[in-house]
Order: sequence, then structure tokens, then C-alpha cells
Amino acid sequence: MKNQPIRLQKYLSECGYCSRRKAEELIANGKVKVNGHPAQIGDKVSFKDIVTVGGKKVSKPEGERVYIMLHKPRGFVTTMSDELGRKCVAELVEDAPARVLPCGRLDKDSEGMLLFSNDGEFVNKMTHPSGHVPKTYRVTVRPPVSDEALEALRNGIEIEGKKTAPCEVNIHLTETNRVVLEFVLEEGRNRQIRKMCEAVELNVVRLKRIAIGNIKLGMLPCGKWRHLEEREIRELYSEKPDTKKRGSR
Repeated sequence: MKNQPIRLQKYLSECGYCSRRKAEELIANGKVKVNGHPAQIGDKVSFKDIVTVGGKKVSKPEGERVYIMLHKPRGFVTTMSDELGRKCVAELVEDAPARVLPCGRLDKDSEGMLLFSNDGEFVNKMTHPSGHVPKTYRVTVRPPVSDEALEALRNGIEIEGKKTAPCEVNIHLTETNRVVLEFVLEEGRNRQIRKMCEAVELNVVRLKRIAIGNIKLGMLPCGKWRHLEEREIRELYSEKPDTKKRGSR
């Protein structure tokens, strides 16, 4: 990393301490100090500055960068600790070779691929909308899905006053009492797919993320993790926006 000043929240992210969003919360709540002085949103630091969170020094991790894929089960929250005592994904990656952070979230009732790393730049690329990394989900819904509902999902649904971006939504499987849809999204708003389905009167029975970019979950057992291959890391880093309009199929 270059020893030039960067925003404090980016510094904390690149040190692998937390996400940029969480860093902003810690700064706003007075938990962060720079060279002994309380930090403010917008402060810049370099790696020669002394940054502490809750009195503990935060510094660039030593050793190799770690990139792993977890098959998250339902029932776990995507946090490294939880004040309510709920099961956290941290429990599932505690045997990883370094302290890693989740790249984005899956809600407690969802399952599937969740990436982790101690590389702050990678975590930010995977989570920030500007990264334009598509994520693929298999979503089991009831009742049957009308053509009108499909078109509405593809074109965008207004959620809490803001319309979702156009996306790919296709029927993967149809059975008597359920339909499995496949969503491809670049956004990552809170419980977005569930809220989109609710808006067109579809009940989500199961939601599973099966791919990020071109990297697939495959046969990784539920609750287990594996290292990403060098090829997969390169592909995710080089992932570029798709110029083709989503939802065109």
C-alpha cells in the first residue's frame, strides 16, 4: 500500500478491521482516535499514523492475503459478533488462517455463497455498488408467477421510495406448488429480493445465492468454506460492468 493519506474509513477497511460503512459508524460514535485525538468523518491518515479503536491499535495485517468462500446456512447472521447472542458467520470461519471480513451480506433466513477476505480493497469492490459485480440467486416462491410480475421485477420495483435497478429474472423451475426464479442483481439493498417479491405478492420460501460474478458456489457443503483459487480472485478483481441491459431476456 502506498504511504499517502487516505480516508480513515478506507484505512480501517484496508487494514481488514471492518467495512467502510461500519468504520463510519465507529468514527461517528467516537470509538476511533488518530494519534490520541478523537477522529472525525473525513479525516485522512497514512500508515505511519497511530489509529486506535476502543483503545486498541489497528494496523495493516502482516502475512498473506486470504480469500475464502463460505456456504452460509440459514439461521446465521452476517456479522462477526452479535449483541443479541445470535449465531454469526464468524463461528463458521474461525479456523481460517487470518482474521477475515464478510464481503457483503446475506440475511439470517438466506443461504449460499458468502465471500470473506482480509484484503480491504477486495472487500470494498465486492460490496460497493460501483463495483458492478453481478450476484446470482435461486429464489423459491409461491404462488405461481405471472408474466406481469416477471416484467415488473425485471424493470424495477419501488422500495422505500427508490426504484430498484433493472435486473435479470427468469423462471428456472416450475412445479405444482412452487416456482424457482433466478435473479441476477448488481445492487445489494437490504432484503432487496424479498421486498421485490413481496411487492408483486410472491411469498419467498427459500433464497440462495449461487454465484458472484462468474464464480459459482458449486458443490461446497453447507456450513463449510474453501480458499478461492488464484484464477477466481483474478476474475473477481477484473469483473467489469455488463454493458448489456439487465432483464433483456
